[in-house]
Amino acid sequence: MAELHESIEHINNQLIAEFGRELIADNEPRFRVVWSDDQFEKRWTDRTKDGFPLLYPEVRELPKYQWAKGRYILERLVPVGPNSDLTTKVSYEPAWTFETDGGRYLPPRYDACQLIIEAIFSQINTAGLFKKYKDPDNSPEYRKKKIDEMQAVLFGNETSTGDSLAYKEGITNPAESKHFEEESTSETVSENLETKQ
Repeated sequence: MAELHESIEHINNQLIAEFGRELIADNEPRFRVVWSDDQFEKRWTDRTKDGFPLLYPEVRELPKYQWAKGRYILERLVPVGPNSDLTTKVSYEPAWTFETDGGRYLPPRYDACQLIIEAIFSQINTAGLFKKYKDPDNSPEYRKKKIDEMQAVLFGNETSTGDSLAYKEGITNPAESKHFEEESTSETVSENLETKQ
């Protein structure tokens, strides 16, 4: 796992400062970044741990992110629907998993969280639920520039060679064939000059 650019505590404090807390949910932060393997939730279930049916449903504490092992996740606090098997009225649900398109680990960053939350707010009606994040400039050009900058930071070296070197699995050849051609050409020129003299 790569090192963090910012501490999780620092990112979460910035998320609280920018997007606030939800008063109707015991003053919990509206957004937070968590480690997937540490998250559990209480759910009603009618099956045992091994999958056998129970006579009566019971509440069990189950791993929340079985599908995302060893990843940081940006979560958003949302109301729980009436047909949910959760035991709470609000729940943190995943907004983004910090990983590459190929499924490799990515460290979380606050500016990435801002961009993701901005995309969420641009897609929903936030009347009365969450504070609207305001862009300093709401033009499409500004948004494209911010997305391009973020992609360059997160995926700037997304090549098989770059990945191999980053994970210490690659071998490089600093003497590419074109350098050999240049040397042989310059040796031939020097030999021709010597024979003419």
